[in-house]
Amino acid sequence: MKNNMMDMWKIVHIPDKPPIPPNKQPTVNVFASVIDPKHANTLIRRLNQIAPFENLCHVKRIRKKHLEGGKTQLSVILCLASEDNSLLNSLPQDVQELSNSYQLSPFVTKVCKYAAKSKEEWEEQCKLWPTSYHPPTYNIDGITGFSEEDSLSVFSFMKVAIELAKSGDGLIVNAAVIVDPAVQQIITNGRDQIFSWHAPTNKTCIRNDCIEQSTTLISHQSNGAASLITEVLPNASPGEPESLSYVVSCLSPWKWSEQGSHTANSCYWHPLRHAAVVAIESSADRDRHLFPGLGDAEEKSFETSQSSYVGSPVKRQKTSVANVEKKEADPPDMPSNSVPERPYLCTGYDIYLVWEPCIMCAMALVHQRIRRIFYAFPNPNTGALGSVHRLQGEKSLNHHYAVFRICVPEEVLDIAGNSKSC
Repeated sequence: MKNNMMDMWKIVHIPDKPPIPPNKQPTVNVFASVIDPKHANTLIRRLNQIAPFENLCHVKRIRKKHLEGGKTQLSVILCLASEDNSLLNSLPQDVQELSNSYQLSPFVTKVCKYAAKSKEEWEEQCKLWPTSYHPPTYNIDGITGFSEEDSLSVFSFMKVAIELAKSGDGLIVNAAVIVDPAVQQIITNGRDQIFSWHAPTNKTCIRNDCIEQSTTLISHQSNGAASLITEVLPNASPGEPESLSYVVSCLSPWKWSEQGSHTANSCYWHPLRHAAVVAIESSADRDRHLFPGLGDAEEKSFETSQSSYVGSPVKRQKTSVANVEKKEADPPDMPSNSVPERPYLCTGYDIYLVWEPCIMCAMALVHQRIRRIFYAFPNPNTGALGSVHRLQGEKSLNHHYAVFRICVPEEVLDIAGNSKSC
């Protein structure tokens, strides 16, 4: 089974920007000239003063070319040139004076506009003009590759998510599994909950959204296998789906609107309860159960600081949640190292989704401080992490996660739809 997965499943990193073919990289025009090698140092120092490369730091100022007979030729970039202006009289005055002083013969050439992100891009860039290449360094595991052991772990968790997506009595929906990679354990999970379900007439919906909640506890064993135990919470309203249709919330965000009007015998789930959102809420519920009382302490601390802010012109100081949690989590008669600290949202966690999330779900995962996102099938219409948008590359956001696609055979789902394997 392990060998089969390693052969048929593959993990692909989704970068923050769309890949550019090495031979189709954007370029800009520059003025350059062949120079006498003995003037190289003087010219470079002067050019760095009068025509610095502000946005082309990856481009080398000098190009060395080997000629026949063992001779070398040096060329230097003088300054930038506009796309539609290649006339030599358009040189800046300082550059023109320097060119005249050393009797240079400027010409227009092209250099790559952006720094290379791969060795292949760098090799293509150097065909135009030499550039520098610095391999990317990341502090997130997996971007530079997965070991066999890590790959099997990732595949195991994705398999759990796929099985969860198919566990709805024939209704295939999106599923999410949140994992703590530090201990290789599943924290919680969730499925799409946007559909209407018939409720038994002798039961009453306890919650307004009438959600059948389940908590799934999965212990990840050292041998890579995962055991699944499902516990249905009290007050659930099990029932049969209105129709066994193939609907994934992130693929069809407005599908819920096609449902019939509300009747006395039906319970309707909320249209925004996509799998990722359900899993996030379940994770928060888990934290509240594992760390009772901490929420009240945080609320009181916030109210105290807010009231002091209203009565004082001094700017309100930020409340340190970590300090509050540590104080409240340690009972008086228990050593401080006996009680684990409450996690801050989903910081450091991974999430496994069967389908690529939409913008709403992707932003929710930003706010939750998710560390890595894995998904199996692309979302060609509303995908936020590679198919349509790349939210992981939005510089204005205050948190960024790494995104990976797990290429799996289409046969893992009974209905593959438009999903294609890599």
